[in-house]
Amino acid sequence: MKIKLFILGIVSGTFFLSSCNDDLHSVGTTIQPDGDKPVVYTDTFLIKASTVLIDSIYAKTSSGLLGEIYDPLYGNLRSDYICQFYCPPDGFKFAHEALDGKIDSVNFLIRYDSWVGDSLVPMQVQLYKVVKPLERNYYTNANPLNYCDMQASFGSQTYTAFDRTIPDSVRFALDYNGNYLFAPYVRVRMPLEFGQAFYDETIYRQESFKDQEAFNAFLPGIYVTTTFGSGNMLKVGSSYLDFYYRYKTAGSEGQDTIINSRESFSVTKEVIQMNSIKNSDIDRLVQPDDNYTYLKTPAGVFTRIVIPAKEIIAKIKGRTINNTYFTLTSMPQENWTYALTPPDRLLILPEDSVKTFFESGQIENNSTSFLSESYSATNSGYVFGNIANMLKYQMEHFPDQDLHLLVIPVRRESVSDSNTGATYTTALYNYLEPAGVKLRKDEEKMKLQILTSQYAESN
Repeated sequence: MKIKLFILGIVSGTFFLSSCNDDLHSVGTTIQPDGDKPVVYTDTFLIKASTVLIDSIYAKTSSGLLGEIYDPLYGNLRSDYICQFYCPPDGFKFAHEALDGKIDSVNFLIRYDSWVGDSLVPMQVQLYKVVKPLERNYYTNANPLNYCDMQASFGSQTYTAFDRTIPDSVRFALDYNGNYLFAPYVRVRMPLEFGQAFYDETIYRQESFKDQEAFNAFLPGIYVTTTFGSGNMLKVGSSYLDFYYRYKTAGSEGQDTIINSRESFSVTKEVIQMNSIKNSDIDRLVQPDDNYTYLKTPAGVFTRIVIPAKEIIAKIKGRTINNTYFTLTSMPQENWTYALTPPDRLLILPEDSVKTFFESGQIENNSTSFLSESYSATNSGYVFGNIANMLKYQMEHFPDQDLHLLVIPVRRESVSDSNTGATYTTALYNYLEPAGVKLRKDEEKMKLQILTSQYAESN
């Protein structure tokens, strides 16, 4: 048997070295040495692809998007969010007693990592009071109006993504590791009476801060949206609620000293951030198209792939699948200003398992789910490699069904092994950045070539 495996390896290698010159129209090509040696087959099948509408995605995250942009191909995208704030499990109170029991100011801070669109277009953010308990819904089709009092404004602020008031000496200052010290932000001044009521609650009704549930009942959340401007979207990394106050302390010579202080509440993954994402003017993307399918994120549209598993199984019955190399070819980014860029990675998995996959925090297993390599403009596409295990799984569990897959843009978190240099996935999330790409679906790009083998015993 070792000799058989050795010969099979040589034959398989020969196939790949010469595959670039193979005629893809030759279905069922056979290499058959004499005697007790493996027979290697190459068969080509046509897969189908189409664009499907996706109205929401799972997004359990403390980051989000804020703003509105339009793309001539991918239509309009608008996003805002409702956020709750984390309360320590052992309760909360101000570290010091406020001077005269008074709060000086309270701000809502939106820190963002980057943006999409015109950095100088004027935008206006508006905050609203959440008055109803939030459901633990992490899908992006949530309607904030079901939870908010749109007559109760918590403040507003006009901004541009690129803040010209920040001097270059601050904007480009680096720490000892070469990282930027400055993180761009939008600060919204909130009503002083809100801050004072919050402080008074910590003094007179401490039970409102005994745990997260009690705190959420006291402060259900804040709705963050834009009410003016279009053409820019912030990639929000974190949101904070900051209370500023002064307190008095005794100095070294018995003199009282007034100290400025701050208490801060942040949005974390332990609480709810309800992202609301709306795509419009995208109906044309799901119309039948002989040349392309589309991906637009967040949500928007995905690509559906149908692999003719029943036909494949009938054709290769009794053989061993050795290799099924799968790649998706993309078109270059559009050439207009602020065109959407392709997502970095794609995931393929059976369409009926998408919900469970993301809600349970799974990663690719290279059996029923495969992750592409990073997008490469040089290679013009996404390489998944050998998906033979996916066909084997289908043959074993669902031999009478074709394989329906969704192609989903994802963000990958990973770690590297310092000894081997190998990189391993630690988490996969739905891609929450504005992105778009066209995938080719012409016949030449929809051919799936499968290498199989079978031993022919000698007489």
